Parts: sequence; structure tokens; C-alpha cells
Amino acid sequence: MNTPPTLWEYRLQPEDSGHKYLSILLHKFHFSVKLLQRLKQGERVWVNGNFSYLTARGKEGDMLSLQLFSEEEASIPGEDLPLDILYEDDYLLAVNKPVGQVVHPNRRYPTNTLGNAVIGHWERKGENRLYRPIHRIDRNTSGVVVIAKNQFAHQQLAWQLERGHIHKRYHGFVEGVVQENQGAIDDSIGFAPNSFIKRQINPDGMSARTLFRVLHRYTSATFLEFILETGRTHQIRVHCEGFGHPLIGDDLYGGTKTFFDRHALHSSMYAFLHPATGLPLVIRAPFPKDLRGLIIKLRDLEI
Repeated sequence: MNTPPTLWEYRLQPEDSGHKYLSILLHKFHFSVKLLQRLKQGERVWVNGNFSYLTARGKEGDMLSLQLFSEEEASIPGEDLPLDILYEDDYLLAVNKPVGQVVHPNRRYPTNTLGNAVIGHWERKGENRLYRPIHRIDRNTSGVVVIAKNQFAHQQLAWQLERGHIHKRYHGFVEGVVQENQGAIDDSIGFAPNSFIKRQINPDGMSARTLFRVLHRYTSATFLEFILETGRTHQIRVHCEGFGHPLIGDDLYGGTKTFFDRHALHSSMYAFLHPATGLPLVIRAPFPKDLRGLIIKLRDLEI
């Protein structure tokens, strides 16, 4: 299989004149030093169609072209599994992950993961790529997961994520009626005692901030929208338990499974700047069947 090369191009602007191509890529486009070293060693840098050194200085109108690495040996086996694709181009793949699927293989779940499904999808397209998810969501959380298709895209999105430039929105159903129309939860999170899985609110833990907004109040439940300003493990689940309204079905964090058998949380939206074009890109995932069924159940309880 031969993965088609991905070409990144930029025409130098007046403010770029006199600057080294290396400096432009580092400071204007936030390329990592490691990636630029790989491009240099592979002679994958051209200016106006001719090979160039990164230390050369550019001028307005120059066309800087980089052949990004696309041909990489997959580190996990591909499998022929269903994949709900929301968006795909040469740089990114965004999918709507189903409930019950792990994002990355591990000892407990070595197969049937999202990673196996993604690699299998690329193999059927004749592409060799590494699996690089930008973020992870819990096995029983449904919704958007974004995967980088090359080292450049991964590095660019990781840069945005570290600086809070990626906006993540979740929707969930919690037990009880939340009185505030909106608010913020600022409680640090750390490991619960004697557990490698469960977290808890801990003043000595890592800072965590979750914004919430009430979308609908039911008789004994509330439909909420969450915006994460940090990305701690189980952040929404821990914060919901902490302010007295655990997610419906989340028995690990104080919820009950009376009429829903998993925590009622969905990764609805992921917004960021496209790594190649710099233009805003918004990925949205519709609710899965079980959450749509939960809405019907909650409405029936009001009758």
C-alpha cells in the first residue's frame, strides 16, 4: 500500500521577507523542532519548486512547500469494524464513537477498539498511518473523537489543545433538578484512595474547571450542556457528583442505573482551527439511540 503524500504549502507574505524559512515555520505556524528536523533530513522542503534549506531566507511571493510524512507503519492491527465518520481529509479523521468502545487498545480491551476500526478503515483505503487520537473519551461516553492523520496535524492540534484553543462541548443528563441556570465548577481533581480508575475532588489535585448550562428541567432530572476549560480524566463525572447531581446511570460516581445502564454523557462538539488551512472547523455528533430513548423516558415521567 502506498499512502499518497500530503503537501503543505504557504506563499510568503510581505512580513515574511528576510526571515529564514525555519523561523517562519517555528514561530508563525508552530511546527515542532522534531518535525522540522525530519523534513530537513528527508529533503522534503522546496521553495518555488526547487529543493531548499530551512536556513535560507525568503522573500514575498515565495511558495514554500513541505512534503509531510504520510507513509508510516501502523502500530496496532486493523479490523473491519463499523465506523461512523463525521469528517475526513488528508490531515484529520473525526468519528462518532459508539457507546462501549474503547478509544485505544489496552490489556483489558486489546481488540474491537476505535483504534482497530480506524486502522482497518485506512488499510481498506490503501493508506499506512499511525493512530493518533487528539483526545480520549470514556468507553461508555459516546460522541466526537478526532484523530490526526500525520505527525504535523497531531503536533498542530496538540499545540492548540495545550493552550486552550480547542473548544469541547458535552451534553449530559443528571439526577435531580439543578436550580442554577448556568454556572462554573472549579474543583481540583485527584485519584480516589486505593484506586487507579476512580477520581475525586481533591484540593491537592490538578485544577479543573467545567462550565454548565441548563437546557431542560424534568421532574427529577436535568439536561445540561458542559464546556470543558480543562481536560482531566472523568472531569464532568467527578464534578457532577461533587455538586450533588451525578450523571444518570453513573454508578461509579454516585448515580443509579434505575432506567439507564451507562453514564448519560455525550461528546457533542469539537471546534478548532484546521491544522493546514487555519480556518475554523466545527465537528458535531448526533445523539445515539440510547440517549434519544432516555429523553423519551424522562418526558413520559412528566405526564
